[in-house]
Amino acid sequence: MRNKKSMIKDKRAFTGLEAAIVLTAFVVVAAVFSYVVLNAGFFTTQKSKEVVHTGVEQATSSAELAGDVIGHGWKYDKVNATTGDWDPTATAGYYYSYYAWGNTTDKNQLDGTNLTVVEFYLQLTAGEQPLALNKLTISYTDKEIHNGSLALCTNENASLGNLTMPSWNWTVVKGDSDNLLEEGELAKIIVALPDYGVTANKWFTIEVKPAKGATLTITKNAPKSIKKSQALY
Repeated sequence: MRNKKSMIKDKRAFTGLEAAIVLTAFVVVAAVFSYVVLNAGFFTTQKSKEVVHTGVEQATSSAELAGDVIGHGWKYDKVNATTGDWDPTATAGYYYSYYAWGNTTDKNQLDGTNLTVVEFYLQLTAGEQPLALNKLTISYTDKEIHNGSLALCTNENASLGNLTMPSWNWTVVKGDSDNLLEEGELAKIIVALPDYGVTANKWFTIEVKPAKGATLTITKNAPKSIKKSQALY
């Protein structure tokens, strides 16, 4: 009888040990599961923050207009490559431009029919990071033409009108000489419109698209009377 009781006691003791092991296993599994759930929650929260931050960045323009948008009725004509003067009858040794660097009295000729060149100034939006001017995309649209990416012109005196058609150029007019538009700086953007520009009273749109941030859209009408330089409304 003693042997039987001893065997029963041993069996009960073993069963209790099994229960303890199973309980411990449940506790460990629950702890691991809780850790995984908490980590997933933290990861989701972090991703949500990133999505919100990215959305704000994409919805906010990095740059804004500073001052008026200026329209130019500049004639696109032949310039003598040697003298830098206007040479409309040349058959060789010339290039086309809106600017004659060698002319002392009339470096930009009037085109009284078309608004051909537009210039405006950009400054950094308050609180935004520096804007890479060399990574801008400039697009143009009017009733008849759409150009999604005008060529960047790096000609000497491009900011004064020595541009090919169509093209654009940037120049930092207030600030250091790097390609970043930073707080307190001012950049001049000049755009030679496609197809000799637009005639009087016609609308057009220029879009400034930074590498990061919302597009800056500029929609204007050519004035009733085209002049060399005038503010656009």
